[in-house]
Amino acid sequence: MPAAVMKQARNFILNAMILFILSLGSGCSDPNGVLDHSTTIPNRNWGYVNDIKEHVTITDNSVPYNFYFNVRVTGDYKYSNMFVLLHTTGPGMKPHVMRYELKLADVTGKWLGSGTGGVYAYQIPFKQGFRFPTKGTYNFLIEQNMRDNPLHEVSDIGLRVEKAK
Repeated sequence: MPAAVMKQARNFILNAMILFILSLGSGCSDPNGVLDHSTTIPNRNWGYVNDIKEHVTITDNSVPYNFYFNVRVTGDYKYSNMFVLLHTTGPGMKPHVMRYELKLADVTGKWLGSGTGGVYAYQIPFKQGFRFPTKGTYNFLIEQNMRDNPLHEVSDIGLRVEKAK
């Protein structure tokens, strides 16, 4: 069997195992979690046209919330970071766009995320203690903002919103 076919089969099996493990954990209830969702990037190639859309319904705007980017890349991802744009719209607020740099590896090239089988997962905090102006549904759009189009070896991108503890 050629090495490329074996590598592709290994990656498929590892990704299937990770998805299975994640599905087992999805039955657990997180009392502070409002949203924790990631979107699989087709063929691990995140293009400019593949915006990730998340919607969060806030029923209690009296408490602060924490935000995280969910990111998964393979060990073949060629950068130590990733730039993304986050577009935010919702009731009681003006549309807002913010650029974030997500650090994925240290200066020596060591991945900072948790990894298994050549896939590295991150939950990167980017906003802590945020108070929504009013109750309602807020929309978030995550856009890759790197020079490469598509950006190779990105497995999943998403968002976590939780009530601050």
